[in-house]
Amino acid sequence: MDTILIKTIKVSLGVTLTALISSQASSQSGSLRSEFPDLANLYNSFDVSQAEVYDAIAEISADPASQGGRMELKMHLDMMAEMGHGGHGGHGGGMSMDMDGYFGTLETEARIKLGETVRGNYPDNVASEAFSNSSALNERAARVLTHGRSFEQSLWDIFADESTTIYQKQVAVDNSIQIYLNSAEDAVSLLPKSAELYLDHDYADAFKMGYPKLSGLLYANQWLKLASLEAIIISQVDPQFGGRVPLTLERYWNKVGSDTGMTMFPAPTEMPSVPAISPQLYSQAPQAAIILDNLNMLESALADVIAYPNLQNRDAMIDQVVAQYTSDDMYLTETMDYLLNALRGGIFEQGGPAIGDLSRSERNRTRDAMNMNHTMIMSAPN
Repeated sequence: MDTILIKTIKVSLGVTLTALISSQASSQSGSLRSEFPDLANLYNSFDVSQAEVYDAIAEISADPASQGGRMELKMHLDMMAEMGHGGHGGHGGGMSMDMDGYFGTLETEARIKLGETVRGNYPDNVASEAFSNSSALNERAARVLTHGRSFEQSLWDIFADESTTIYQKQVAVDNSIQIYLNSAEDAVSLLPKSAELYLDHDYADAFKMGYPKLSGLLYANQWLKLASLEAIIISQVDPQFGGRVPLTLERYWNKVGSDTGMTMFPAPTEMPSVPAISPQLYSQAPQAAIILDNLNMLESALADVIAYPNLQNRDAMIDQVVAQYTSDDMYLTETMDYLLNALRGGIFEQGGPAIGDLSRSERNRTRDAMNMNHTMIMSAPN
């Protein structure tokens, strides 16, 4: 879909918003909350905890006790930038969630608090107001993230409804995309963004490198959303894979680990992407998949800006990042490049497959080994 057509869609949908929402809601006999209440509760806590991640980073950065850590982090980021292969750009270089970053007990204490948040129960209205209540985000960023959550909720409800056919789901997804794009200024693009925008922007790696425990938790939350959706969809496509949502939940809690983030299981060190973690979603709804990946990239990029040491004009930089992801003109890439970049991040590093088994990184392996691993992942879940 070209840029002109996208902009035409965004402008022309105004009066249909309320009607489409009402029609979609009334046509579904199931929803994520009715079919998978544990997931619905967790997703609310994810919104609250994500807003708290941003605020925790800002609070640590403002704490005089973090001055030494900020100086060291800035020196490291400058060195990596000069070398031309930072952690983002090289698809790696971050620390695992159970390692201490540059802020020691300050980050550990924040991680303990966030672990409590993830395990809490929050009503829908609290979750929907989480981003607007974040002191680290400005108004526009909060609106874009909140609008994105509304789209995600509609998507999860559509696929959780087992009473509808694949065709009906595709129609409902198309309607949800149209509703989402109606609020043009608050919608990320449905065209894939280039790797350069996410991996090599001016503040890349500040979050992952500076706050491994907090970034690991955010990536684990993103992983569960995609992995559980993959489990839901594949169970409807092939009944032999039914009942796998509890497995994704078990794997998620293993990744979260203890209150401080200690775990024997690998937490994601790269941002999870739809092609790697939920290929069924990409197969059935590629435009929705791209929106989700653009949203996840935006979330991480915002964390980079908030985490970058001693940054001046932070609000202006946040606005710049939001503009880049909501634009249908800037930093675009071809679909094949988008897919290749998603897989270059490594399925293992992104948290591992939703229902299959992958015990070690598949990076830098032979094509035969990769094909064997792919067969194992898709045909022999455990």
